[in-house]
Amino acid sequence: MDTVRLKINGIDVEAPKNATILEAAQSVGIRIPTLCYLKDINAIGACRMCLVEVKGARAFAAACVYPVADGMEVFTNTPKVIAARKGTLELILSNHRMDCLSCPRSLDCELQALANEYKVDQYRFCGNEKLEPDIEASAPHLVRDNSKCILCRRCVAVCKSNQHTAVIGANDRGYKTHIASAFDMPLNDTSCVYCGQCIAVCPTGALMERDDTDKVWEALNDPTKHVVVGPAPSVRAQLGECFGMPIGTNVEGKLIAALRRLGFDKVFDVDTAADVTIMEEGTELLHRLKEGGKLPLITSCSPGWIKFCEHYYPDLLDNLSSCKSPQQMFGALVKTYYAEKAGIDPKDIFVVSIMPCTAKKFEVSREHQNAAGVPDVDVSLTTRELASMIRRAGIEFTQLEDEVADPVFGVASGAGHIFGATGGVMEAALRTVAEIVTGKPLESLDFKEVRGIEAVKEAEYDLAGTKVRVAVTSGLENATKLLDRIRSGEADYHFVEVMACPGGCVNGGGQPHQPGQVRNFVDLRAERAKALYSEDAGMTLRKSHENPVVKELYDTYLGEPGSEKAHHLLHTQYVARGIYKK
Repeated sequence: MDTVRLKINGIDVEAPKNATILEAAQSVGIRIPTLCYLKDINAIGACRMCLVEVKGARAFAAACVYPVADGMEVFTNTPKVIAARKGTLELILSNHRMDCLSCPRSLDCELQALANEYKVDQYRFCGNEKLEPDIEASAPHLVRDNSKCILCRRCVAVCKSNQHTAVIGANDRGYKTHIASAFDMPLNDTSCVYCGQCIAVCPTGALMERDDTDKVWEALNDPTKHVVVGPAPSVRAQLGECFGMPIGTNVEGKLIAALRRLGFDKVFDVDTAADVTIMEEGTELLHRLKEGGKLPLITSCSPGWIKFCEHYYPDLLDNLSSCKSPQQMFGALVKTYYAEKAGIDPKDIFVVSIMPCTAKKFEVSREHQNAAGVPDVDVSLTTRELASMIRRAGIEFTQLEDEVADPVFGVASGAGHIFGATGGVMEAALRTVAEIVTGKPLESLDFKEVRGIEAVKEAEYDLAGTKVRVAVTSGLENATKLLDRIRSGEADYHFVEVMACPGGCVNGGGQPHQPGQVRNFVDLRAERAKALYSEDAGMTLRKSHENPVVKELYDTYLGEPGSEKAHHLLHTQYVARGIYKK
């Protein structure tokens, strides 16, 4: 690798020839502030917070886009640089509505952190005292307040570069510039897939998930309601970040303890429903392989991906698994199987899911998601919303002793746990399908070919003479490339896993915020996924079809995987949707 030598604040630095000043500085422990920059997504030098002095240059350089050169001398913290950054912050704040005390991003806002760091006087330039909320709330998952937008364009970049849809952009010019959909149409009227990746990267409170916590508080305080909660597989690997714990800490025991202290009547685990999903989806795959059904079979666990397929690839809807997602299977089984065992009217059961995903808020309202004649799931909360409830209840999360989930839906296999990482659904399915086809235990349960954060992972497995070709992708831009190859006949697979968010649920739009400084230099996807794979590796129960709860469910209630009753309760339908033509 070709390198160059330079000095940063008098320190000798050796950096790759194609590195930027920002990257070179980070390599020697010098942090340069940013607001707009996101590695590999948004390198536009627009916010001007990363300005530095380069010896011999006529003007400041934007460190996020300025390449290093041999012999270069860089200064990151001179009085001129500090004054320039402070002036930039003051100008941003002059057009930023200041309600920090009640803003959901208070103490978790990148703009606020920099204002504190640089001791910025918000009133140097007048203007923000007249700002009113500028709300767009047409979509079921998101609320946008442009009075808090700083025009960093992170949301625009991630929507286009990672998620392909590009349904938002900069409208108007000059002082009137604002982020919105084309022609300022309501977001809900576009082909937005509700993935929430824009929320995840927003540095301020301009983009937030729709807050449904009041609905849950109301249910918890309603004596006529039996309130059941279930967290998704990936939540245990991220919730700790909201309370200052290291990235990738598995807090499953504390999560369950916190949910009990919030007052839920039953604390279950959606991972159990993930095991059920494998039984149904694996059976569906085997049926299509044997009976000549539409191939490849494509997974249906990610509601953002499902909506994307309905908009952009309606010709592939028949390839989608008809299985409901684990969230919806969980709700369906709670309001049928559990309701019957507990002797409770399904109408009196209120099901809350804790999800890494904002698209789940849309999924709960989809048609064909009411196995008991009432919605399978009543409210879907993000990981961030749960953290907010825990704080409001005065629960000292990090001090909690570990507890275990309640019986019935409190036992899950390692296969169910890894659902939260890209490739996890595929690996879980292969463990079960392989043993059913071969009729003997696998020597190794680790299908490492489908693990990792690569754009597309491909593998072929020989199952008792049957060649099964599989592919895994995450992030809708990557999915587009894979699906175009499938559509054209260039690629031929039997089974394909697609997740809407890059890296899977561990990087979902509802997961804890991490600032650009962390996102740019730490691979959140890999670090968070480690917790799930580590939990799986340490378990003795690692196959969905060996889960005793799942076995009892089929033996006593559903019959067999793919039965008529299972189809009625656990399967769904899709619809081709219109797309806004740009």
